[in-house]
Amino acid sequence: MDSYTFSVILSTVGLVLGLFLAYWIHSRHQLEVHVPPTEIPENYPAPLISIIVPARNEARNIRRCVHSLFAQTYPNYELIIVNDRSTDATAEILDEILRSAQDDKNAGQVGFESGKADAGGHREPPLRVIEGEEMPPGWAGKPHALVQGAEAAKGEWLCFIDADTFASRQLISSTYQAAILHRADMFTIITEQILGSFWEKVLIPVVFTGLSFGFPADQVNDPEQPNAIANGQFILIRRAVYQATGGHRAVYDRIDEDKAIAELVKGAGYRLVLADGRALARTRMYTSFGELWEGWTKNIFLGMQGRLAMLVFGGMLGLIGALGLPGWLLAGVVWWASGGGAPAAVVASEVLILCGVLLWLRSLAARAFNISPLYAFTLPLGALIFTGMMFASAFKVLSGVGVTWKGRRYRA
Repeated sequence: MDSYTFSVILSTVGLVLGLFLAYWIHSRHQLEVHVPPTEIPENYPAPLISIIVPARNEARNIRRCVHSLFAQTYPNYELIIVNDRSTDATAEILDEILRSAQDDKNAGQVGFESGKADAGGHREPPLRVIEGEEMPPGWAGKPHALVQGAEAAKGEWLCFIDADTFASRQLISSTYQAAILHRADMFTIITEQILGSFWEKVLIPVVFTGLSFGFPADQVNDPEQPNAIANGQFILIRRAVYQATGGHRAVYDRIDEDKAIAELVKGAGYRLVLADGRALARTRMYTSFGELWEGWTKNIFLGMQGRLAMLVFGGMLGLIGALGLPGWLLAGVVWWASGGGAPAAVVASEVLILCGVLLWLRSLAARAFNISPLYAFTLPLGALIFTGMMFASAFKVLSGVGVTWKGRRYRA
């Protein structure tokens, strides 16, 4: 077999394998459970729900987050913010919001009031701010903040929401009814991601494709499958289940506490449901490349612990998408342009077909994130950086260097 024939065969095998992988990876993101905005019907049971928001250095987001939660149409809730020893203006902003809420209450405006009246007819404002205690040795910051919030909560259900998540008015009403409908003990949603900067638009769609490939929603929602994950941006859980499994105390040292508590709940035989809640809440996780790098390098390796094969496979795919595919395309085009004849034309055509299919699939992903389909062309760049994040995350953990987040360093 001459080298030309071998090159064509190798290219054809690459095309078939590439098409299979492309469709396989992009077919695992489907969320079977969709939660539309809806109100609580009259006479529908509405137990007290405690909304708990951990806030560490969230001056950029906390006002918008709190006001979106003040506006909930659910008739019976309380709102607890845990100021996790913030060093920015978070505390001052919360004080200002508290004063404003109290003034509205005194003025008889019930827009900031929630919950059922006690025997004396008194209604408390929904917002309580807890000043976080010093973190004990060995704890991660977010589980420690959430434990404090849960211990102060009175609700039959606990709802954990990140401070960078902004709720629609129907968020609690809709997710509570969906949790009841699907007999969920723990209900978590994927929120709409707000992508502002170039780097967010390049990286976030690639990262979410990787997450959906590693943790397909149909497997997460199948009680017979071990896969378990939750989105810490929104988790609704029965208080009784939270207490029975140990809650965040049981995952006190986990930076990926959302995944850890999902594994805890599902492993104990309770019903976990992951749903599409993009119509109900929006999240702006990161706004710069530095934040993206710090945020995802703290999560990726820890979230994939126990799944080394999947991590290695993801790294290989990332390198293929970032370097292998462009290299293959360049080689085929150069070979054809330099007189390679029919074999070169076949190789160039096959890689162009694969690139076309990938661009189409990535354009669909871009539309799902409400960004221009032209960002599909940034796939090699996004794949390369995502692969770098995976390797950096693994190095930080395995070397003992540790990961940093919100001004704190954690070591595995």
